Amino acid sequence: MFNIATLAVATTAALHLKSATGELLFADTARKLPIRIHVHGPGSAAYGVVESRQSTRALKRMDDNDGKVVAAAPEERAKAVAEDLAAITVSFENFEYRPEGAAKDSPSLTGEDLFRAVYSDQRLGFIAKQVSKFVGDWGNFSAASTAA
Repeated sequence: MFNIATLAVATTAALHLKSATGELLFADTARKLPIRIHVHGPGSAAYGVVESRQSTRALKRMDDNDGKVVAAAPEERAKAVAEDLAAITVSFENFEYRPEGAAKDSPSLTGEDLFRAVYSDQRLGFIAKQVSKFVGDWGNFSAASTAA
């Protein structure tokens, strides 16, 4: 008899980020330090919390609009996406984020504040798109995918 539990996916995996032009990103010229984002996957409790939050928002929007399905305003959607992605992000690897105009010696953001800032920056929208696509694919969290 086959033990189906052997097919369980990992709860986290690392996404090697690509630039807006599709090139893999590295923090060094020797290409030994990949720029990655570690995220909770669809088989994790953190992801379940985010899915529940998304359902609650959609139901509230319907309730507020007499049962009609209504899309969120662009600003509201962008904020929700940034919050959701920040909630499932474990860590950033080999990069930091300093908003435009921040002093070079100012402290860098950390944790969920850092994640939310990156995902909220529309000029870095290609990052949020990559993370959303990555976490939507269960295969990225399979034993073979997470072993690398």
